Amino acid sequence: MSVNITSAQLQTMEQRYRATLINSIGGYKSLCVIGTRNRNGQTNLAVFSSLFHLGANPPLLGIIIRPDSVDRHTLDNILSTRQFTINHVHEDWYRAAHQTAARYPAHQSEFAATGLTEQYLTGFYPPFVQESKVHIGAQFRERVDIRHNGTVMIIAEIVHIALPQDALMPDGFVDLAATGSLTVSGLDSYHTATRLSRLAYAKPDVPPASIPVTGAGGK
Repeated sequence: MSVNITSAQLQTMEQRYRATLINSIGGYKSLCVIGTRNRNGQTNLAVFSSLFHLGANPPLLGIIIRPDSVDRHTLDNILSTRQFTINHVHEDWYRAAHQTAARYPAHQSEFAATGLTEQYLTGFYPPFVQESKVHIGAQFRERVDIRHNGTVMIIAEIVHIALPQDALMPDGFVDLAATGSLTVSGLDSYHTATRLSRLAYAKPDVPPASIPVTGAGGK
């Protein structure tokens, strides 16, 4: 038996129930914590599930930040310093990553509140998360205000990458199963990743073929 939900039914649902439904129906999402620092040196860390790829040349990514009707320390810091860090989340500290979603005051660092460790790269202002195995340094490029729901899309360029050597395949593929990077569904359901297969570039009339992956993540 299936459940069919109409647009009219969505509009009459209790707000939090509807938000949970819509946040999870789209499937698994990228999971990261974003590190920033304001001009006074105060650090901030926040968990995000809205990271997405925009292009490889130049290397662009985007994040969606919810309406700034309340203080959005991450957004304020990105717009002020024009840099932020993206850090993958792993099984041994995902609870700390989740806790960064709590509404701490601007003067309290989520690093200190959750026990995570600030790590700095020479010449790059905001902190990375030392406990993460995959680090991305991002440079702000553009803000897009989405009028339909008041959210903000931040477009940024990747200017630094750090990851374990054995997770980087000869063709440039990053073996996230080898790094143990987690994914998320909805706002609060965390998942490990198990690869089924990596498939070759699709061509008409050619059956899909597997690509060997030699990293620690498996076949």
